[in-house]
Order: sequence, then structure tokens, then C-alpha cells
Amino acid sequence: MSTIGQVIKCKAAVAWEHGKSLVIEDVEVAPPQAHEVRVKVCSTGVCHTDWEYLYGTGEGIEMRPFPLVLGHEGAGIVESVGPGVTKFSPGDKVIPLFLPQCGECKRCLSPKTNQCRKNWDKTQMGVLADGTSRISCKGQQVYQFIGVSTFCQYTVVSDISLTKIRNDAPLEKVCLLGCGVSTGYGAALKTGQVEKDSICAVFGLGAVGLAAVMGCLAAGAKRIIGVDINPDKFEKAAALGATECVNPNDYSEPIQEVLAEMTGGGVDYAFECVGNAAVMKAAFDSTIDAWGTCVIVGWTDRDLLSIDILKLLMGRTVKGTYFGGWKSVQDVPKLVDDYMNQRLKLDEFITHNLTLDQINQAFDLLKCGKSIRSVISLCDSQEKPEGTS
Repeated sequence: MSTIGQVIKCKAAVAWEHGKSLVIEDVEVAPPQAHEVRVKVCSTGVCHTDWEYLYGTGEGIEMRPFPLVLGHEGAGIVESVGPGVTKFSPGDKVIPLFLPQCGECKRCLSPKTNQCRKNWDKTQMGVLADGTSRISCKGQQVYQFIGVSTFCQYTVVSDISLTKIRNDAPLEKVCLLGCGVSTGYGAALKTGQVEKDSICAVFGLGAVGLAAVMGCLAAGAKRIIGVDINPDKFEKAAALGATECVNPNDYSEPIQEVLAEMTGGGVDYAFECVGNAAVMKAAFDSTIDAWGTCVIVGWTDRDLLSIDILKLLMGRTVKGTYFGGWKSVQDVPKLVDDYMNQRLKLDEFITHNLTLDQINQAFDLLKCGKSIRSVISLCDSQEKPEGTS
């Protein structure tokens, strides 16, 4: 029996309030409205941003909407499309995108940025373009995390926040391109524009940092130094391209001074992939004067960054990046192609494969530093939604 045009009942991990564990609930997912697509989510990664939103203590916690379905690093299959949708059909394999690309605004038309802002204010508050969510539970609206919500077996997204990918792509792998791997990889290649034979330092060797290491290697850096207080991550970093790794806890002097001594004055490029203002300052300070570039990749809304103005005046550059600088709709399919053609690694990032009812375990593994990426299976990636051919 076709589900097209019908409310779908399915399972989701619902965050009922800040600071409390997720609860697996029966939810209802309404049909897509104009310029919306309903997607059967097959796989989703668990990102630190999901954990931070639920458990973090940053500014503006009281403004975060609950109840909420988190998740923004997923892949699935189109179940149905709403009026006006022309680029997607039932059965298409897709990756939902927390960063839209409308293709029409000033930002989309500029090669200088990937930061489309269409529907931005709405999705940041957990709703779609019309100001409502398509997910409900126990008779009340459940908000959609940055307009996506991949911790749900079905979700509805705007058609500008979705990209079609090749049909032979394994969804349980390429879901990671919805956020973490794309962000770190692009931070090196797109935002930092790492040059051949340069010296790089990557602060934080979680999924984003490891992807930045991989990006530095792809760019031809001759020396890539991984920095992390968890030495268990060093082997994985080496496998992805790090030439050496250092633990700040092993030194009495600040890590930026250690790096300056190791490199004869500082690194050419530093990538902060933690989301901590103190680490951001250390990364900036670790760059060489005259041309050093520091790229801030880690997300936080807790602190202000304090840097030495004289160091900035002497030629250093500090940049921010969002989703690695990729224009989401057009670039993610290319990254999928790179993976399928063995030019980009994804399997190495996956340390745990879990089911939806193990979602809180995935959060615990992430917080304790015991996982790089846990991938949650929500359905068989080869199974098509009812009503598709």
C-alpha cells in the first residue's frame, strides 16, 4: 500500500528537554508540503553538534526548542515529494543538508561563499518554511533540528536542503558526508586552500579533525601534525595522513610553543577542530608570522576569541568555515563520487554500527572519546519505501 499523501507512523529518538537522554518514541510524519520532500532515512551519523545541542551549556539554551528530533548527518531514499518539486522523485537516493543551496540568492551566485540563508531563521528554530514541523508525537509538534532531523525513520526537508546522489552509493557510508567529513575535508581544501609542501597542524582528532588531516594530505602538505590529548586517536590520524602526533599534556610549555620549536617558527596552516576558544587561540598562535593561516572549524557559542592584534598585523590570517566551504547541493554528490572512486575515505571514520534504540550509547561513546563516528541504522539501505518502483 502506498504511503504517498498519507501520514506515516514510525520511530524516532525524541529529545524532550535539554540535558535529558533521548527517548525512542512512536511519531507521526506528515506528507510534504510545497517544495518539500519526505525521505526514508536509512542511516545517520552521530555528530558532536547533536550532543552539544542537547547537553551543552552555551549561550541561549533557553531559546532552544523542545521537544526535538536531532540528527543532521543522514542519507536515505525519497518516499514522496510535495507540489512544485521538480528535481526529486520517489526512489532517489539522497542526502539531507543542514545548509541549503537555493541557487538563486546573492550568496549562492557568488563563488566566495557557500552560506545560503534561505529559510535560515526558520530552520535554526526547528521549523520549515511555513513555520511548522512535519513531525509530531503524542499530539504535539516535535521540532526538526536545523530543518533536518535524521534521528527519525522518516523526515521532511525543503527541496533546497537535499541533494540527489548516485544510486550505487552505500547510504551507511556516505551519510557521513552530510556534515563531519565534508566539513573537515573542505576546511583544508576549500577554506584553508592548503598549498603543496606546506606544514599543517590539526587541533582535535575527532571526525572533523581527521577529515582535515585527510584534506591536508590530498592538498600535498609535506608535514601534518595532529594535536590531541587522547593518544588513542593517533593511530587513526596516521592512517589518514598525519606524519606525527603530539599530546599537549606531555609538555610543560604551551603547545603553540612546542609546535613553533618543532617547525622552526610555526606552521603554515592550523585547523582548530574542537570548538574551544582556548584551543582556537593556541592554533592561531602556532602559525608562522607573515603568512600563517588559522582556520576555525569547531563550533561553539560559549566563548569569545581573544588574539594578539600584533600577530594579526604581522601577516597571519584567521578564517572561519561552515560545512567546509562546500556549496551543499552541487558539491556533496561530487564528494560521493570521490568516495566511490577511492579518492576519499569514509569507512575508516566508522568505529561503531548501532541501531536507533542504541542512540544514547552512541552519545556516550562520542562524549568519552571512544568513537570517531557511530552510524545508526534506521532501515535497510536497499529497501525502497512503499509506493516506489
